[in-house]
Amino acid sequence: MDTSGSQQLFDDWDDISDSEFLNIPSEQQSLGKIYHLSSDSAGQHSSPCASTSLVHNRNEETLEQVRGLKRKSLHENSFSPMQRFFKRHLSVTLLCDQSWCEVKTVYSLLKPFVKRKDMQHAEVQIGKQIHLSREREIQEVVPVDTWTREDAEAIRLLNMLHMTSLLEAGERVREFPVFGVTEGVFIKGVVDELMYNQKGELVLNELKTRKQNSLPSSAQDKVNCLQVGLYKLLFDGLVRGEVKKDHVLTHLKLRSGQVLGAGVQAHAKSIGVLVTTFEELVDALLITVSCSDLPCIDLLQIEYYHQGSNGPIGTRVAPFDEAQLRAELQGYLAYWRGQREPRGVDIEEAWKCKSCLYEQTCDWKKNRLKVSDQQAAHASS
Repeated sequence: MDTSGSQQLFDDWDDISDSEFLNIPSEQQSLGKIYHLSSDSAGQHSSPCASTSLVHNRNEETLEQVRGLKRKSLHENSFSPMQRFFKRHLSVTLLCDQSWCEVKTVYSLLKPFVKRKDMQHAEVQIGKQIHLSREREIQEVVPVDTWTREDAEAIRLLNMLHMTSLLEAGERVREFPVFGVTEGVFIKGVVDELMYNQKGELVLNELKTRKQNSLPSSAQDKVNCLQVGLYKLLFDGLVRGEVKKDHVLTHLKLRSGQVLGAGVQAHAKSIGVLVTTFEELVDALLITVSCSDLPCIDLLQIEYYHQGSNGPIGTRVAPFDEAQLRAELQGYLAYWRGQREPRGVDIEEAWKCKSCLYEQTCDWKKNRLKVSDQQAAHASS
């Protein structure tokens, strides 16, 4: 479904942008949403998906808070980062950015205009078009008008309901939203593709487009493996019934009794879902997914695709260690919960700074250089 009209007003269910790493040099070099329902890729069974045109005024109280927010430094002890940046949830994208460089992630929130400008580069737009073309191979766009936050979220949940039935029937689906709560933080994202292989295993396939016609560096690959691992955690939690209705309503601040718009109800009816309120839809989704025949994800793979030649580069099977992943995630969430200060890259990964948008203004880098100068001066004396 195309929810581009709502993404400026509501929190995104975003996937990590391939373009984030298109221009990042390898270690060696530097040292020198649309949401949709889908079916078989052959296009024999076209499945409807929803597009929203949203007209919605932001909450006045929140606007006043935003106007009064002072964002002059990386550190603010009065509030946790979740409170400081008015985050109801975290996206998988943001957590992956954080794993690359936590300080860079904070700067992207302090100076969003810098990142928005960077996202207009040609490489970024090419990556988006490749993703869009692949999504359109197995989907049909159906416009649905939405007027409230609950309507916009309802479209995503309806897509999940439809895709669940398609996946149970053995069909391929794309842009599957996933969400859950870890350490008291609501996390959500969008899976590129789910399908069954010839062995009957449920496979999560993540598409990554690259400017270079080569596989990524180990540092970039680590971020991509984190991404698909987080998707598996969230998807598996849904099918296991670990996600509760209150998680959705409370963390996203949604009104349970809100009557869905006429267009949303009509779209729901067209795919066999009879609901009136947002709460009824959440109940229907969670029950359907947890009681379905869907297994936990068996295999994680990352497909790398070259922008210039429009051809495949290679596919990597990503490892998955749940205990290790949860420990890593706990460390990232400690920052958002206000339990520690943000950390930049270690000296061994200083090469990352070469491609950073915030290199010239980065306090972490300035402090690191100051410490290095002091150590050098002390050594010479």
